[in-house]
Formats: sequence, C-alpha cells, structure tokens
Amino acid sequence: MITVSEALDQLFALAPDMPVDHVPLLQAAGCVLGADVTARRDQPPFAASAMDGYAIPDADPQPGATFRVIGEAAAGHGFDRPIGPGEAVRIFTGAPVPDGGMRVIIQEDVTRDRDRITLKADLDENRYIRPAGGDFKRGDVVTAGRVLGPNDIALLAAMNIAIVPVRRKPVVAIIATGDELVMPGDDPGPDQIIASNSFGLHALLRAAGAAPRMLPIARDDTDALRTVLDLAKGADLVLTIGGASVGDHDLVARVAGDLGMERAFYKVAMRPGKPLMAGRLHGSMMIGLPGNPVSAMVCGHVFVLPVIRAMLGLGRAPVPLHRASLAAPLPANGPREHYMRAHLGADGLTAFDRQDSALLSVLGAANALLVRPVDDPARTAGETVAYLPL
Repeated sequence: MITVSEALDQLFALAPDMPVDHVPLLQAAGCVLGADVTARRDQPPFAASAMDGYAIPDADPQPGATFRVIGEAAAGHGFDRPIGPGEAVRIFTGAPVPDGGMRVIIQEDVTRDRDRITLKADLDENRYIRPAGGDFKRGDVVTAGRVLGPNDIALLAAMNIAIVPVRRKPVVAIIATGDELVMPGDDPGPDQIIASNSFGLHALLRAAGAAPRMLPIARDDTDALRTVLDLAKGADLVLTIGGASVGDHDLVARVAGDLGMERAFYKVAMRPGKPLMAGRLHGSMMIGLPGNPVSAMVCGHVFVLPVIRAMLGLGRAPVPLHRASLAAPLPANGPREHYMRAHLGADGLTAFDRQDSALLSVLGAANALLVRPVDDPARTAGETVAYLPL
C-alpha cells in the first residue's frame, strides 16, 4: 500500500493538461481561463461624469459663482465643443466630460434660472469626474488559471473580449460495475440495490468543471466489462466503480490488464477507500474506485477533485485542509489515514459514531471529513484537528 500523498503524486503524473478552446463569452462562465487575455480598450474610454449635475471649467469654484449653460451631455451623447470661462454644460452620469471641464457640480448644489446657474454655499468637494482608464487600460491583463465567475465575465465584456480562451472540460467516463446494481427508477430484484455512487460522482464532477458521461452498468462478466470499457475510449479520464478488489467477481483490474492497462498503483493506506487503483488505458487516465458508496465518494473528494483541477490548469495539489477544534473526544487512530464523516457546528467538529463505508445517510448528514493521520493518538475535546469541507 502507498500513502495518500504518494497516490496523489502518481495521479498528478498521470493527469493530462486539457487543451485550450476558444468559446463565445456567453459560454465562458464556469470555465477555466486557459490563456492570458488583454484589454482591448481603456475603461472608461474618456473622462466621465460620476453624477448628474453641471460640468464647469473651474477646478476650485467659489460659492455664489454663476455660469451660463451652453449645452447638454448625456451617456452616449457628448457635447461637441470645449467649455470656456464662465460656461457650464448640463451633464448626466456616464456622459463624457467636455474638453475644458474641470469639475462636475452636482445638481443639488446649484440653483438654475433659465440658462444661468448659481453655485450654492458648502459645495461638495468631490470633483465627480471618473478619469479615462481609471478602471483599466488597454493592454491590462487578466491572467489564466482562474475559474471565470459572473464578475470575471462582466470584466471581460467591458474589455471588449468576445471570444475567450478556456480549458476544455475533461470528459470523464463513469462506469459502475456489478450484477447487484440497477438504475434509479428501476425495480430491483431481491438481491439487488440501486446504483448511487455513479450519480454522486457525476454531480461532483460537474460541479468541479468536468464533463461527465454516465456509461451503462457493467455486469460481472468479462465480455460485458470489455464492451463498456470500449465505450469509454476517447475520454480523458475513465472512472470505474467497484470490481477493483481481489474477489472472484472483481473483474476490473483483470480485464483492464488484459486490455493493456499500465497500472500505476493499487491500494492506498486510507479508510475508507483502500482498494483504489490507477493507471492508463487506451490512452486515457483511469482510476478504479472502491464499490462501497462512502468509499467511492470519499475518494472522489480526496483524489478525483484534485485530478480534475490539475487537468484544468488550476494547480497540482491536494484539496486544502481546514482546521477546527474538536467538540467531542476521539480514540486513537490505526495504521491508515482515516477520513471520518463529521459535522462542523458552532461548538466545533464532531465525528459521527457510525463510520461504516456503506452508510450514505451518514455522509448525507456530514459537512466535513475529519482527517486522522496514521497512528494519530487519542484526542480530547478542544484540540485542533484537520478536516476537508464537504
């Protein structure tokens, strides 16, 4: 068996970098920026008024000063000649400040009589002019390696970026294995259960920015498994669930080996999730996950998510650990790193009493995985421990 850290290192070595595609801006949200992009214009492209009021040529006017209004400037409709001494232009928020305009006096600080304005006492000291390029300038860079959220999309739009270089989403083929499985909505036989792992992993992968493909359940038959593995050709990552152990009906390792899989490792010193396998098959990265529901999902969080991030150019590193104090004591841990389902509340972190790897209800109630190192001693309430948020 290898450690969790060693398994991650080998998985990162297997993970391919996704190529860069160019997509319309409206399709870029949620994608990873695959190359630096540069602004194609200044923002704002001109000195602009920050308020409704009057543009005047004086930077430091005196209360009681009067000006003659010679025109108007609105957003999208500037005033086409300079402002001279003693003149003013009625101006609205976002409008270009005419040449010669040194300050915008807000309309609340002005009294107007036909084409004459008089400045009131106690003038607001703000100039209310947004300088050209005050937000960003032509050539400013948005760097690659970030997930594009709504704020990023707005920024790219303002920069006049219509086509965006993004990392292609990794195509992940998900293969559940086992005669005991049926799809949700089907009527299971007396010896069957509902396939759950593949649906949980599909949701996990979509949220991480991958493009998961659910393949048919592979029955415990060599030919059936070969057929489904053949359907996975062309995927960037093949995830099998179950069948990676050494029982008589655990066929994944044997069939994948017959098909030419180059195995990187098998078995990791962790709980739950020991029977984890990884390698390369048909040119695709392959991870064989355990069949127990909680084991598969825990391995999804600990191993698959960092692999997807690596493929997307978001770094090759474990999921960052958080720290919190224990709300209840814990016994000593054994020779495998333990990822315990736990709940983080106002009083701290509490591990659930039941940690069986088949109990999805406990996983559903958890919002954290409490991480116990190998041979970690007994811990008392109040001690600080590491956890992964769920």
